[in-house]
Amino acid sequence: MTERKPYPSDLSDARWALIEPILTARRKARLDRRPTGQPAKVDLRDVFNAIIYVNRTGIPWKYLPHDFPNHGTVYAYYAAWRDEGIFAQLNYDLTGLARVKEGRKPEPTASVIDTQSVKTSTNVPLNSQGTDAAKKIVGRKRGILTDTIGLILAVAVTAASLSENALGIRLLNQAKKTYPSISKSWVDTGFKNAMIVGASLGIDVEVVHRKSDVPGFHVVKRRWVVERSLRWIMQRRRLARDYETLPTSSEAMIHIASIDNLTKRITDETTPTWRGTY
Repeated sequence: MTERKPYPSDLSDARWALIEPILTARRKARLDRRPTGQPAKVDLRDVFNAIIYVNRTGIPWKYLPHDFPNHGTVYAYYAAWRDEGIFAQLNYDLTGLARVKEGRKPEPTASVIDTQSVKTSTNVPLNSQGTDAAKKIVGRKRGILTDTIGLILAVAVTAASLSENALGIRLLNQAKKTYPSISKSWVDTGFKNAMIVGASLGIDVEVVHRKSDVPGFHVVKRRWVVERSLRWIMQRRRLARDYETLPTSSEAMIHIASIDNLTKRITDETTPTWRGTY
């Protein structure tokens, strides 16, 4: 890695050791298909640190500091890893390790689902955004499915106009394919039609209602876990609004945020915040 003063978002040696094997294996597979077979000059750790920097600070790619690799190179790696499912694979592998560290089995059996509508930036195509009539937000809707400790198991990003039922069904199908062990899921009232699809997948979907007799905010059984995970996501400035042209890029940014948090969780490193760091 190039010698430079580290940024707060940089990976420690212990965290990089969790990520490096799959990226190195992917690079080797690519080299095997190249006529020259020559290794690329760019350092993968520098590239991944640059991607996390963008995710954490919210800057455009072209504004990457000059002590990172060229922004075009970093984006090329990011786009390739996004399209090849590398970020999703890393999230899957690290989730299993994090669960084992918590004394649980690698494969979860229960999950919680929720969605969040966010505004979009001006570069987002009109055909990939919509209006959430209930929340009066024009933009996109991101849905996540987590385990019972808040680790992200499935991600889907759509136009905000898509119903929670439709997004919930997409998440259930995705999660069941990745984690066949899932047999239970808790949702709010917006997902009640997902119960039918859940039953066909062997997942018992339970609707958790808010207490109508309790005014204002209150903790709702099970659902607070996924709501907390959405708050974790929003600490990333790149995810405070949807800046991505492609919904798949929006999903990748959520996976990257999750990877960053998972590596800290596994290595017992404190998660830094941006409060008081300006």
